[in-house]
Amino acid sequence: MTETQHQYIDRTTGSVKTEPLIFDRTIQFLYSTLRENAPFMFNRVISSHTSTLLGFFNYDFFLKNWRVTPHEVFEHLGADPDETIEPVECLNTYRKIFERQIRYWETRPMNVSADTVVSPADSRVLTGSFDQTSALFIKNKFFDFSSLLGRDKSQWQEAFESGDFAVFRLTPDKYHYNHTPVSGVVEDLYDIDGDFHSCNPGAVVRAVTPYSLNRRSVTVINTDVPGGTHIGHVAMVEIVALMIGGIVQCYSPSGYHPELDIQRGLFMEKGQPKSLFRPGSSTTVLIFEKQRINFSTDLLKNQNRRDVSSRFTQGFEKPLVETDIQVRQPLATAR
Repeated sequence: MTETQHQYIDRTTGSVKTEPLIFDRTIQFLYSTLRENAPFMFNRVISSHTSTLLGFFNYDFFLKNWRVTPHEVFEHLGADPDETIEPVECLNTYRKIFERQIRYWETRPMNVSADTVVSPADSRVLTGSFDQTSALFIKNKFFDFSSLLGRDKSQWQEAFESGDFAVFRLTPDKYHYNHTPVSGVVEDLYDIDGDFHSCNPGAVVRAVTPYSLNRRSVTVINTDVPGGTHIGHVAMVEIVALMIGGIVQCYSPSGYHPELDIQRGLFMEKGQPKSLFRPGSSTTVLIFEKQRINFSTDLLKNQNRRDVSSRFTQGFEKPLVETDIQVRQPLATAR
């Protein structure tokens, strides 16, 4: 596959943006030459040990060792230093910058109806369906449905069969907290072991169902409860990537404190902090029961544009254009 630039739509302005793909040539080498010709070395690169080492060397050295200041890093990333709770001067490592907390109640206001699903992250989003009769149907290339939820989880495979999904891809410049997309009661939560594949668009297109192979945490929320969003069950799958040491579950009903243990029976309110990705790029997937939600029309319109150079369009052979979305913005409404 000939690599192209990767573009997306800015939801706020409607303009076409080109994504600066960090370490793109390295990713291309890993997922073409090394993966095909030296599979043993490729498997070592995507292992937990290598990912931890890469994360340490890239994120835990003080910025002064790199001869840059926190303000220069924010400017390079295109991130807003005025959003942070801590003074920017205190964010003196890349890890602290990527794990930053923001005044989301001011900078990401949430004015939506009770039956609205909101974005769980500052990210780039694509929507799809497991239903072969749906216009949103995407054959198993992002992930294998049964593998993603865990092959021993027949209860949830049955519940979400032929349902819809949304893929949220976080890039290194993003705010790395996930927030709850719906209100409801935690009915199940579990971890699935796996590797540390890159979430670079080229790697996603090259690899076979990469999101099904990565280490991930699954939280199933029942929204058909008093105070809930009333769209059935929702599976929130948080997926680690290269240089992601793990996912910290840290639900808070207000601000960022107190942090409550996420366990079965906990009621979580929509729009609140739920978890934190360790630094790097990472992905969250939401899965919905069949015919329970309608995705926002602007996201669907953007996704089908043919005038945008998206690697997903090239790799999946149908228009697939991401929209840049902010956490707590509307994603879908109850059908």
